[in-house]
Amino acid sequence: MRRGDPPRWLGFCGSSLLAATTVAGSLGWFTGSAAIAAGVTGMGLVLLAWAALGRLVLANDGTAPGPLKSTFLLWAAPLLVVPPLFSGDVHAYLAQGEIAARGLDPYAVGPNQGLGTTNELAQAVSGYWRDAPSPYGPVFSGLQRLIAHLVGDQRIAGVLCYRLLAVAGVALLLWAVPRLAARAGVRAEIPLWLGVLNPLVLWHFVAGAHNDALMLGLMASGTAIALSAMDGRVRWWRLSAGVVVIALGADVKVPAVVALAVVGTALARRFGGKLGHLVLAGGAMVGAVAAVSAAVSAVTGLGFGWLGTLGTSSQLNSWMAPTNWPGYLAGGIGSLFGLHLTGPVIGAGRIVGYAVIACGVAVVIHRQLRGRISDLSALGLMLAVVVAFGPVVQPWYLPWAAVPLAVCLPAGRARTVLIGLVAAFSVLLPPLGGKPGELVLGYLGGVLVLAAVALAVHRSRLFRPALPERRLQETRY
Repeated sequence: MRRGDPPRWLGFCGSSLLAATTVAGSLGWFTGSAAIAAGVTGMGLVLLAWAALGRLVLANDGTAPGPLKSTFLLWAAPLLVVPPLFSGDVHAYLAQGEIAARGLDPYAVGPNQGLGTTNELAQAVSGYWRDAPSPYGPVFSGLQRLIAHLVGDQRIAGVLCYRLLAVAGVALLLWAVPRLAARAGVRAEIPLWLGVLNPLVLWHFVAGAHNDALMLGLMASGTAIALSAMDGRVRWWRLSAGVVVIALGADVKVPAVVALAVVGTALARRFGGKLGHLVLAGGAMVGAVAAVSAAVSAVTGLGFGWLGTLGTSSQLNSWMAPTNWPGYLAGGIGSLFGLHLTGPVIGAGRIVGYAVIACGVAVVIHRQLRGRISDLSALGLMLAVVVAFGPVVQPWYLPWAAVPLAVCLPAGRARTVLIGLVAAFSVLLPPLGGKPGELVLGYLGGVLVLAAVALAVHRSRLFRPALPERRLQETRY
């Protein structure tokens, strides 16, 4: 038996338990605190398996990229056939696609106005977004319209299509991450385990079918292609191809454009690293993304309305966004004196957040231009600043920064913090909805079960790295 087999099958059991609980809950067969406890147990088993597998990966105990990729497929398989988990954004995708398929502008009307308040697709959308236009770029909107034409009003088929798009994005990550790791001079197993084979990717990219998977896959692949084009003599066609792929990712969701800042800075440094070189390279990157976006907008016929709806998601005051915390605090204190301070303070906090992002990106670009940090470190740091100080933070945003940081962070405190953040964010949202009392009891029951399993895993030799002497002996023979 290979060392990675016990955690691999423990994770599969957890994923299968979560999938079975979700399907049973959607059919009304298994609900309440017991169902929540079962779902939490499934999530916890995957998290324990991921942590146990990480011990082997970090100890370099017989792990390899191939088995890690197959482990991801094993854990993801049960989640391919469940209803959308942790978020209902995929229902908004379906409604926006149907709006576009009817010849309406998804950037001008929301599901209620475009489909009618009695339409099943509109009713399935969260109340926060029923009147909101699409915030996504023309690449994703074009795919939404195509899916709507293919499946019509068949919601299950539509969800499966979006899940396949997300899986395609993860496949791009699985292709790109080993290449980025080789560039950074690290073993591919570490970023594959930490950046891709983690519960956040399973929960929100596979089960949740978020378009962040496609954006991130295109961004990582384009970055790998573009940076490799500047090794030695610049290969302009390869560089252009990488830039186009990144621009396509930005036309799914805008944050991917950060990678173009990294590529442009790398190009400027390649030709001398002067301010003029940075201006020219930056202008070329801006021109490239503008040209790709214009071409996609023209081909799809969707126009440029998406430029005016990019801030739609910030209409929701995200409790996870640090820039919103002062607003909630001020609002709570102000309510004691009859003052309404939440909105104004949140607005001020967002302005501060945008300023921090601008300054942080500028500092990182300067350090990258001077060769003080690597290209991939610059990408991870910039995306981390964008996520941490943006107006909205969701658990599925963390992989934006986790993937490049997993590639470049050395062993030590920073990598440990990243591992802890991935683990913590993976349990922030419950797998199933319920009343507050049911959620509390369900989480308590799940935690008690997991505590017993975790103790058994900790004591079992099957989940521990081999001793150095044993690994040396196995190497000799």
